[in-house]
Amino acid sequence: MAEYENITLDATREGIAILSLNRPGKHNAFNGEVIEELIDALETLEEQDTLRLVILRGNGPSFSAGADLQWMKAAQDWSRAENEQDAMRLAEMLRKLAELPQMTLALVQGAAMGGGAGLVAACDIAVALRDTRFQFSEVRLGLTPATISPFVIQAIGPRWAKALFLSGESFDGTFAERIGLVQFVVEDADGLAEMEEHIAELALAAAPGAIRDAKALVLDFAGEPLSQALSQETAKRIAARRVSEEGREGLAAFLERRKPGWTR
Repeated sequence: MAEYENITLDATREGIAILSLNRPGKHNAFNGEVIEELIDALETLEEQDTLRLVILRGNGPSFSAGADLQWMKAAQDWSRAENEQDAMRLAEMLRKLAELPQMTLALVQGAAMGGGAGLVAACDIAVALRDTRFQFSEVRLGLTPATISPFVIQAIGPRWAKALFLSGESFDGTFAERIGLVQFVVEDADGLAEMEEHIAELALAAAPGAIRDAKALVLDFAGEPLSQALSQETAKRIAARRVSEEGREGLAAFLERRKPGWTR
């Protein structure tokens, strides 16, 4: 795996990659360099067919405090076009994370503010410590959470997104679970480690190609109205899975009462 200054990327023999924000002294705040390193790492990960799970975490006391203050200060002197180009890189990074073919898991502690909460929303599964603080505070700075909004709205729905984007109110892990920003909350680091192990076991029990295609179902069909065309597309996709190598192996393993080959 490549070497980075602001993040770390490691892989296990079992096919699990761990992508860590590594600016603990800055509470893993974003800047342009962090975003570019994340894009590079995500482009590396999306090409790894043997990977089954990507875990996203933040080293130190916080998951991510959002935008780096020096980065935001520098942006004041940029033109509108320069600001748009810079913001596009953040949007591109979040899209790449959301579209990774592997299962993604965010492990969240301390604080997940602004763009940090956007990272959480872009992952497939998120587990947070109960006392984690979340906030979309952009309106208090005269800004809006524009680049992260598609991912947050998809996670929590427009009603709660509007309330939290407009108010800038902070909330804890319990509330984040209630609205769907995270799916699970735990009490302490041991609980976080237990959930990490549990979800890793689930990822390793599933066929990697099936995970990729199941993820595509949600990305492609969310919000689509029921129609004959949609039914035809879903029929095509399950038919393709049934005759795939994984589909044949999975069914054979079930009938023969053995584990499928991808679990070995």
